[in-house]
Amino acid sequence: MQTRLPDSLLATPLGQEADAILRSCVHCGFCNATCPTYQLLGDELDGPRGRIYLMKQMLEGRPVSALTRGHLDRCLTCRNCETTCPSGVQYGRLIDLGREMVERLAPRPAPERLMRAGLRKALANGTVFGTLLKVGRGMSWALPATLQGHLPSLQKGGRGDFASGSPLQAADKSPPAPLLQKGASQRRMLLLTGCVQPALAPETNTAATRVLTRLGIHLFAAPEAGCCGALSQHLGAAETAKAAMRRNIDAWWPHLEAGAEAIVMTASGCGSLVKEYGHLLRDDPAYAAKAARVSGLTRDLAEVLAREDLSAFRTERPRPIAFHPPCSLQHGQKVRGVIEGILSDAGFQLLPVAESHLCCGSAGTYSLLQPELSNQLRERKLAHLQAPGPALIATANVGCQTHLAAASGVPVVHWIELLEPGG
Repeated sequence: MQTRLPDSLLATPLGQEADAILRSCVHCGFCNATCPTYQLLGDELDGPRGRIYLMKQMLEGRPVSALTRGHLDRCLTCRNCETTCPSGVQYGRLIDLGREMVERLAPRPAPERLMRAGLRKALANGTVFGTLLKVGRGMSWALPATLQGHLPSLQKGGRGDFASGSPLQAADKSPPAPLLQKGASQRRMLLLTGCVQPALAPETNTAATRVLTRLGIHLFAAPEAGCCGALSQHLGAAETAKAAMRRNIDAWWPHLEAGAEAIVMTASGCGSLVKEYGHLLRDDPAYAAKAARVSGLTRDLAEVLAREDLSAFRTERPRPIAFHPPCSLQHGQKVRGVIEGILSDAGFQLLPVAESHLCCGSAGTYSLLQPELSNQLRERKLAHLQAPGPALIATANVGCQTHLAAASGVPVVHWIELLEPGG
């Protein structure tokens, strides 16, 4: 694709990267075949190729309007298009750059700005989110139906069902183990606890800690670490996202220097971004080298367990499972088939699921900002997941888990819970 970006923009890192990505596109349109929003809406501008043209025009200095912003907003950032692109177009990175720029060139109305800022602040702060969740549960009767669906205690088939008579045992909600002590001999790995996961699905990190403990691996959290930055990154607030990245690097660095061998991600959405820290901070002289090391040591939980002897975790209660691989896992991190292999080796029956490559509609804040499209994608996904008659639906990201559980007639869990005794 030919480009004519102004010299002033080409002199910036954003302009140089965007220009290189645009030039790699050959207009073939293969991407539209795997784009969820294009399949739903049938609009060229709601597919990757059309959005690339819109971003090209914006970067070249053409007028930008709310129409442009709306088409970019409707992108899930699922990156499924990247898997079918013969030219290797880095669409996920381009859409982040485009959103960053459109926020400046076509400012949103004040109510929209306030809402997005509120989401970034509330969801990125675990303490604030936990408090709001408790208030929401207590006043659920006063909430709109769209918000009620995001409260775990109100979800059909969600984790609330497991407290009594569930196929999974109730989880111990004890906090992560103490911080790494320099010189200790046991294998140690850092854990990013996440923003919303401790409140929405505390069982996940508890189960991960127990499983790794049985393998002789001490999992611990750096209390200074917080949001990975994904919320801000995908909402066009790149500098806020980078501030979160630097804070996390500062929190993890002493432990990495002391011998922690990996940074474990139990939410694939977080893992997808942390693995990009090195790229996103490559021009920061104070953090570039550290960010590259952090990204290089970041592992999805499945990548860690795939290298261990899991024979002790074979289940005595083999059950049919439908697995939903999150987009951030299969398209973002390109970790494919690993969890399925672990669960199959543990004795579970993995059922075939149609359209497993397509997004469930959660996509971070997408389910809140684009509820109509999000719900359509969820209905389509659940129809495929439930069609083969699973006893459980398993996934690897808290957003997908919560979103699917809100409308599922089958319990939805994080896959690591299945390796727990009684799972």
